[in-house]
Amino acid sequence: MNLSNLKPAEGSTKNRKRIGRGTGSGRGGTSTRGHKGAGSRSGTSTKVGFEGGQMPLQRRVPKVGFKNPNRVEYTGVNLDVLQGLVEKFSLSAVDFDTLKEHGLVSRNDLVKILGRGELKAKLEVKAHAFTATAQKAIEAAGGTIVKL
Repeated sequence: MNLSNLKPAEGSTKNRKRIGRGTGSGRGGTSTRGHKGAGSRSGTSTKVGFEGGQMPLQRRVPKVGFKNPNRVEYTGVNLDVLQGLVEKFSLSAVDFDTLKEHGLVSRNDLVKILGRGELKAKLEVKAHAFTATAQKAIEAAGGTIVKL
């Protein structure tokens, strides 16, 4: 081994252009930042959506409508889905945990029972809300409803 065949250890050096290391490097002087202006100074950053002083898209596009901050979103479960659960798993009661277990609702959902389909089984159904048709159909089949 001698000075002519020394090499750095594997992975110890990076293949990148080192800027700001003098005129001889080809990337000295302004160090690729250009002349003057905020971008040439240290510690600058632009806000998200900044378009160089042009009116940003988010402000140019007209705003339409109204978003109610107090809106309550329900996840709907129809009677035919409940009937399918009863036939498949022979249930006598359906509550939030049962629906979650079978992948019909998520942890933070509010459940509303909807009236599509036919319910033949006598069920005790526990949910956050019911439509009038669903309530009639459950009670007509001999079941009961419980609002959570």
